[in-house]
Amino acid sequence: MKTFLSVTFAGLFLAFTATADPIFGVWKTQPGNEGNYAHVEIKECDGKICGELIKAFDSSDKEVESKNIGRNIIIGMSPKKGSKYGGGKIWAPDEDKTYRSKMNLVGDNDLKVSGCIAIICRKQDWTRVK
Repeated sequence: MKTFLSVTFAGLFLAFTATADPIFGVWKTQPGNEGNYAHVEIKECDGKICGELIKAFDSSDKEVESKNIGRNIIIGMSPKKGSKYGGGKIWAPDEDKTYRSKMNLVGDNDLKVSGCIAIICRKQDWTRVK
């Protein structure tokens, strides 16, 4: 019985990790307008890709308190062709604005993030936290 349970749990674990999206993990954002940056955990939420702000840092790399910890800043993103993602939104805490957005995973550790509101667009380069 122990062997059966071990094999079953190992199979479930392998099935889950095989379907894990390569974008999943913790990412360091580029500093915003005030110089602060964050760590965002990208994961699956209700069949879509979301990103939760898990840590905030000031311009001197000191971790700081933030009322935005725990808030999803990437909302409703979906995989597209190749290593591209779109159809979602990204909320920018430094401007308190939500942008229609897309992302492009470059290699394993670089994420190009961009978003627009009408004709106003922003871009950031995020790096994977190891």
